[in-house]
Amino acid sequence: MTITLTKKSHSCVRLEKAGRVLVIDPGGFGEQDAAVGADAVLVTHEHPDHFDEMRLRVAMEANPGARIWTLRSVATQISAAFPGRVHTVGDGDTFSAAGFDVQVHGELHAVIHPDIPRITNVGYLVDGSVFHPGDALTVPDHPVDTLMLPVMAPWNKISEVIDYVREVRPRRAIDIHDALLTDLARPIYDRQIGELGGSDHGRLAVGATTEL
Repeated sequence: MTITLTKKSHSCVRLEKAGRVLVIDPGGFGEQDAAVGADAVLVTHEHPDHFDEMRLRVAMEANPGARIWTLRSVATQISAAFPGRVHTVGDGDTFSAAGFDVQVHGELHAVIHPDIPRITNVGYLVDGSVFHPGDALTVPDHPVDTLMLPVMAPWNKISEVIDYVREVRPRRAIDIHDALLTDLARPIYDRQIGELGGSDHGRLAVGATTEL
């Protein structure tokens, strides 16, 4: 069944299938209503550009049937606010959310600096096809059709991004984690990742959609 992917700001993406909606990482860099209309929300980790309680609250109030899946560090912060609606997951778990089959991969955030303690982070493989790694370069033990690619962050450099695409070997990679990437730099990233990554590489404007 066709999945429609909508790119929201920064690392947030919206997946729709058969009239049901799953949103990943509606964080503080994005739209206030990024998760409104979602039947399920997945959060990869606790950093505010991926996890924003106010945005989750707006979504949960808009849809009393909506549920959240996330790792323990986030779940402990929001479970009391949304009793019975927050599910804790970790590496190796599988579950169904809003009609999507989800596998959880990874445990730790990428290293920002050796002096900064690493927090936990998980990635989500949706319907065995779309992989959102959060803030890590996790390689799932499963073929990936569409890789949501953290293209620019304080914890990575372009050579690591290129090697990550090479290791995952998706059919295509679509940029996320791009709020800090200026328009001046985008053509450089597009060219180098496209030429060296070995997979189809592209980016979507905020609000743009594509069929998967």
